[in-house]
Amino acid sequence: MDVMARDEELKERWDNVVSILSDQFADGDPLDLDSIIYLIGVQELGQLDRRFKKDDKVDLIHIAICRLLEPYGYYEFDFFDDDGWPHYKILEELPVLKAGEQTVLMKEAVVGYFLEKKIIA
Repeated sequence: MDVMARDEELKERWDNVVSILSDQFADGDPLDLDSIIYLIGVQELGQLDRRFKKDDKVDLIHIAICRLLEPYGYYEFDFFDDDGWPHYKILEELPVLKAGEQTVLMKEAVVGYFLEKKIIA
């Protein structure tokens, strides 16, 4: 698949993820990438019925980033702590990426996550 077709497919799938999650969690107001990453962290923690403190929110975003970048070989799941929080170990340092490249990588990873969970096709 050429780059243009791949980029278009990613855009369509990304828009689909945004639409599904925005309808479910934000009354249709489009969620941004950071909000979607946060929701993935909550999903991965599995403690959906609790309120989180500000410190927890940073940790939830970290969990999501580790989980999203695990298929790329950057992180590996290590263990759950006594409170049920997943911990990951770094396998490879992330390359230095420009902001736009970071965004594309994270959108690709989010789309991959939702494909894996069979939420999008």
